Amino acid sequence: MNSRNTIGRLLELIKSCNGELVALTGAGISADSGIPTFRGKDGLWNKYRPEELATPEAFRKDPVLVWEWYAWRMNLVFNAKPNDAHIALALLERKGLLKAVVTQNVDNLHERAGSKNVVHLHGRIDEVRCTECGRVERLNKAPETIPPVCDCGALMRPNVVWFGEPLPVDALNLAVELCSQNSVIVIGTSAVVYPAAQLPYYAKNAGNTVVEVNPEITPLTDLADLSIRQRAGEAFRQIRAILEAGDSP
Repeated sequence: MNSRNTIGRLLELIKSCNGELVALTGAGISADSGIPTFRGKDGLWNKYRPEELATPEAFRKDPVLVWEWYAWRMNLVFNAKPNDAHIALALLERKGLLKAVVTQNVDNLHERAGSKNVVHLHGRIDEVRCTECGRVERLNKAPETIPPVCDCGALMRPNVVWFGEPLPVDALNLAVELCSQNSVIVIGTSAVVYPAAQLPYYAKNAGNTVVEVNPEITPLTDLADLSIRQRAGEAFRQIRAILEAGDSP
């Protein structure tokens, strides 16, 4: 099946869901915005050790090192721009064809593209949280002081989920509910990180459609009703053009 026919089938599936559709997004959707993925041949975890940079133990051992790495990542996010995939999902939501975005990403590119109903499973890198009082602060640039300190005197940490930490209960419960009641389009995720990787199975077990957009074969490929072997930005460029032309898919 050529790419035009594949995109045509994707548009048909989107329309057939009648708005009962949720997008589950991973690092691959932001790769075309210049934000590195974590896995794959160019993934961050091929260059850095997770236990040295993304665990509570690492932060307690060397908060400056952890914060230097997160400040670098924050600057990448703040300087990045939403790509065709982010914008297309926001347009689909605006047209009533997409109910929500559930994202494993900690960037804010979905919101900046215009998506309103976004569930962050792994937290947000544009927020910091006090390690003592729990106060959360939204940022628009990386902290000037490393590590940042809360008004209460305690260290602030990135408001993201580290290895060994549970996902936010409210976000996870909402994600399970959304994926259990709707079809799911899985975009740019390796489908190996649980519990997020389990979410498409809730949709499938409920008899709903599962679509995958990923340049690589993943554990979800055999499950999917349609699997598109393209990068997210490439796959959604044509969809964005159709939506911006005012046509309904």
